[in-house]
Amino acid sequence: MRHTLLLILLAACGDGGTEPCDPLGPMCKQLASYPLGDAVPYALSTPLFSDYTVKDRSIILPAGESLAWRDRDSFVAPVGTIVVKTFSYLADRRDPAGARRTLETRLLIKQDAGWTGASYVYPEASNDPADAELAIAGAQLTTSWTHADGSAKTNDYVVPNKNQCKECHAEHDEVIDLLGPKARHLNTGDQLAELVDAGVVTGAPPRAQWPAGFAAYDPASGTVEQRARAWLDINCSFCHNERGVARTSGLYLTAENTDPLTLGICKPPVAAGRGSGGRLYGIVPGQPEASIMTFRIESTEPDIRMPELGRNLVDAEGAALVRAWIGQLPGSCP
Repeated sequence: MRHTLLLILLAACGDGGTEPCDPLGPMCKQLASYPLGDAVPYALSTPLFSDYTVKDRSIILPAGESLAWRDRDSFVAPVGTIVVKTFSYLADRRDPAGARRTLETRLLIKQDAGWTGASYVYPEASNDPADAELAIAGAQLTTSWTHADGSAKTNDYVVPNKNQCKECHAEHDEVIDLLGPKARHLNTGDQLAELVDAGVVTGAPPRAQWPAGFAAYDPASGTVEQRARAWLDINCSFCHNERGVARTSGLYLTAENTDPLTLGICKPPVAAGRGSGGRLYGIVPGQPEASIMTFRIESTEPDIRMPELGRNLVDAEGAALVRAWIGQLPGSCP
């Protein structure tokens, strides 16, 4: 039985609005084919670093449907759900309300067989969704902006191809799923309570049982450890978990992991080489400069950097936070 939203999409989705385009089939060629105006916006307590882009997130649910609560994993979305994420560069990062260049909008659509997604790229001179077109093969966009310190920055921003969706979103057992809509990521300010009260999220336990959401870049949000772990959770744990793509590494960076060894403390790498930078352990307490973790998150070389996808640049603030956490860890390695 088709959901109400899908029936609307069938009427609106197509090539130039002339041919119907089934949202449960191939992706529409034009972003404007999708009625995205009634989407519910949301934000994450700590966003994934994506080369200093600004991201606007929203979700569209089928009429009468909701996201089902799960304590740790992503909320369960019904068939017909569309998740929207738009990436932009501010002209000047010192002016968040100022001009921006919109780069791409990524859609994830929950179909009968699971999630499928792709990116829609904007022409350089337009921020209008009507001009955004499907980029199955991805794209590379030359970008520039004024950074928070007043310096001029450039980046060859990479729009992922359709097949690369799975490389990040296959968080568990190589099954594509959402990453951001989790209780701990949405629990920022009153946002999660508002989503629950509005019926967007159902099945939530009492509020006192909700996991805390720490904002990595906000010193008032939590301790250095809590914020560093939040940064590692959002940036690394979609691969580095017990069921993830990097599970054979034995390095698990999920927020709930409390085992020092699988967090990387005094843990030798599974395979040495350029990725280890000649360092002996993932984390050496009190010595970030001797730790493989800092070496990899501060690298921009494709065969060394972590995460592997989604960035060309170093998250200077995130790297400094992880360094500060490692620097205050007690103990020593053999």
